[in-house]
Amino acid sequence: MKTIKTAFIGLGVMGYPMAGHLSKHDYPVTVFNRSQGKAEKWATEFTGAFASTPKEAAAGADMVFVCVGNDNDVRSVIYGEDGVLAGLKAGSILVDHTTTSADLAIELQQACEKQNVSFIDAPVSGGQAGAENGALTIMCGGAQASFDQALPVMNSFAKQAQLLGPNGQGQRCKMVNQICITGVLQGLSEALMLAQKADLDIAQVVDTLKHGAAGSWQMANRLETMAKDEFDFGFAIDWMRKDLAICLEEAERHNIKLPLTEKVDASYKSLQDQGLNRMDTSVLVKAVKAENS
Repeated sequence: MKTIKTAFIGLGVMGYPMAGHLSKHDYPVTVFNRSQGKAEKWATEFTGAFASTPKEAAAGADMVFVCVGNDNDVRSVIYGEDGVLAGLKAGSILVDHTTTSADLAIELQQACEKQNVSFIDAPVSGGQAGAENGALTIMCGGAQASFDQALPVMNSFAKQAQLLGPNGQGQRCKMVNQICITGVLQGLSEALMLAQKADLDIAQVVDTLKHGAAGSWQMANRLETMAKDEFDFGFAIDWMRKDLAICLEEAERHNIKLPLTEKVDASYKSLQDQGLNRMDTSVLVKAVKAENS
């Protein structure tokens, strides 16, 4: 058993397996989830304990990892008499894997500093499969010394982790990541329409193109399911719209326009209005096809 004591707050589709990897790598883990039943289930599947409050989970921990829904969800588990900060000891590290605004990252850094706690904003990419396979990409903002301490532990569930600068820069890199994904999905949706109209075999197209300059994770993992109208999995458009709102707010702060991002965000809104809000982001193809019908 390793000597670094950890806690993990939030056991959703990402946090549940991420906390599991910490346990599998012999880190002592205490977990918290708002619905305690999931925390109890986790503790039967992995070696570790569960707590009834974030404060209890964080008590005595050297590193606390958080992965919840949005800015307000993070605040709800960090602050207050039962929050993480109420339980953290001086000299510990708080790592937030939630995709949030850069403003929140800076706010949390300042709150942690008052308690002699280090903070790293560390949003992830790789989806549920990446979390389950321990192959996430982690984009970090914070101090070099804190990152160096946290890296070996984060490597339990990461294939790549990079420090991009001070607090907030991890979240800004995640914004860039989400903008890239939306652009790729828009392109794949248009390409799929042409490929189908031209009677190309989509599996052959993917097998041919994924090794060249057009290749991407989205092409390799989503183009064939898009062709089959299969979307009941993966990263929901509700989550992507939350992320794109953060991207567009940051762009406005820098006085720049993101026309493609705005277009895709509007398409996702129309899909939400059709009740497709829990479908994978690749459902964008339905909006693109509707524009051409």
